[in-house]
Amino acid sequence: MENGEQLTFEFEQRPTIKGFPELRWTGKRPYRSTQYYPAQLRELYGEEQNGWINKIFWGDNLQVMSHLLRDYRGNVDLIYIDPPFDSKANYKLRIKVKKQNITSDSLAFEEKQYGDIWSNDEYLQYMYERLLIMRELLSDHGSIFVHCDYHKNYHIRALLDEVFGPDNFKNEIIWRRKGGSALGSMNSLSNATDTIFWYSKTPIYTLNPIYAEAPKEYVDTQFRYSDPDGRRYMITVMRSPNPRPNLMYDYKGYKMPPNGWAITLDKMKELDAQGYLHFPDSKDKQIYKKIYLDEYRGQAINNLWTEISTLKGNNSEITNYPTQKPEELLARIIEMASNPGDLVFDCFMGSGTTQAVAMKLGRRFIGADINLGAIQTTTKRLLAVAADLNKKQLTLLPDGEDDSLKYTSFEVYNVNNYDFFRNPVEARDLLIAALEIQPFPQSDVWDGELDGRMVKIMPVNRIATKADLKELLANLPYKTYEKRKEENPNQPVERITIVCMGHEPDLKGALEQELTDYKVDIQIMDILRDKADIQLKRDSEAEIVHEGDKLVIRAFYPMNLMQKLSLQKEYVEDWRQLVDSIMIDWNYDGVVMQPTVTDVPGKNEMVKGIYDIPVNFGTIKVKITDLLSESLEVEVR
Repeated sequence: MENGEQLTFEFEQRPTIKGFPELRWTGKRPYRSTQYYPAQLRELYGEEQNGWINKIFWGDNLQVMSHLLRDYRGNVDLIYIDPPFDSKANYKLRIKVKKQNITSDSLAFEEKQYGDIWSNDEYLQYMYERLLIMRELLSDHGSIFVHCDYHKNYHIRALLDEVFGPDNFKNEIIWRRKGGSALGSMNSLSNATDTIFWYSKTPIYTLNPIYAEAPKEYVDTQFRYSDPDGRRYMITVMRSPNPRPNLMYDYKGYKMPPNGWAITLDKMKELDAQGYLHFPDSKDKQIYKKIYLDEYRGQAINNLWTEISTLKGNNSEITNYPTQKPEELLARIIEMASNPGDLVFDCFMGSGTTQAVAMKLGRRFIGADINLGAIQTTTKRLLAVAADLNKKQLTLLPDGEDDSLKYTSFEVYNVNNYDFFRNPVEARDLLIAALEIQPFPQSDVWDGELDGRMVKIMPVNRIATKADLKELLANLPYKTYEKRKEENPNQPVERITIVCMGHEPDLKGALEQELTDYKVDIQIMDILRDKADIQLKRDSEAEIVHEGDKLVIRAFYPMNLMQKLSLQKEYVEDWRQLVDSIMIDWNYDGVVMQPTVTDVPGKNEMVKGIYDIPVNFGTIKVKITDLLSESLEVEVR
């Protein structure tokens, strides 16, 4: 809100380009503007560096980006996204009680993190809107890299052409997931590659040369000469005087092939200090260059990336978050398409690989994810990276600029103040169970049936708007409605219940207006208003006390997690087995938590549970996060 009015951002509309196809789908609607959504700063780790602090947002990335437009429109230098692939899978995380000698299966289970099951039209509209707003955030010299696979890569390419323009297409990068291919089915080959589309916003963009290690065969073939001191080298063409490079040509009786490697030392006339071969009688001074193996940077990469492996085994990067990508992959993209100090953005953050690599490479970053598990995983990961980087001494350049500055501080925000669910996949399941809805797992239109009414569950992490009705309207069975209308003109063709977490006041009227050709019985069930007392999940409990100069956590009972584990309080051997991390702010200001204790144990370790209280403490804020990434925050005075 600015001056009491809702802040709205209008988007530039790209004209249809004659001669280029445009992707169409049922229910395609223009996305010409968005409104500003507020964000609440919840946690702060560290202080500003060079006037900047990194930012992590929990919320729908469309709302996050709408929030960012006010301050960062045209200021993002690089966007990398690994969005849903429409893989028709639900991704799960293995939850296991922190105890090394577990023999009972009841102390471990799989928890859904997010779903990747879409109707085609829903997916295309979802990606279209987000790509449009990403273009608004990109700077004029910025680039976007979109990671996808065979499920939707051809659709994504068409969307990117429409949003960024076909002239700004740079590369279709093929990443062969080295060591990551699975067995093929009986009627097809296994899929061993992903696609990464690279587009720039304008013809001016950042591109830094990246080199990969040359194959041994290439090194042995090309670096075939040696100096008297044993240094191996190759000779390569820098500029050829022959306009027909495929032909041999003569110079003073010497036969010289255009690739230059066959030249030997006894045929050289002169070699300058820069390693260039000179022919005194020729107008072409720089023809060949001598390159030593110990100075060779490797081969410039092309669009086929085969040497970057997937994460497997005991790799230290592994966070157990679904679909995590290797840091080497992100490092290549970030180094190639940005410079130190540039702003990198990833709004499908997941495990935080983009943010972790950006921090290591001295880039500023903003990240976002709708899954609270992603926020918790990323926060822990960034704290570990920051602790490691902060141990290293920064080197100042003579002009006072810090070429090796690493931006290690970050803030964590909520967008739109929706703090009801851990993730949207669980939210739908919780609502269906709590309201006793009969689910329709395979339906593209309805989520289920309740008391003879068709139920549609709106997005649960924000209020439902008229725009959210578009998907429903695009998929309604109008032919069936026509038949029902003809058979029973005085009866509703459908009885519909819209379930939402807050809604625009005219939502029902807007839906009725869109369906004026039919008699429809519409009910809005607002959980915040109509079902405020509904119990969606059980709150956690904790016992935290002062004992001398110590803060002691005597007990912690994450009731939702324990319910999933079928555990009763009396059977919890050690509450620390159920804890992922503990954060403590010794002087909580009542608004933003600034932890000075970040107890994040390793995979097979547990939190301490007992902490030294500093002398000048005030209100103590303790945040205990369980293995489901759900947190209990307690103030201790």
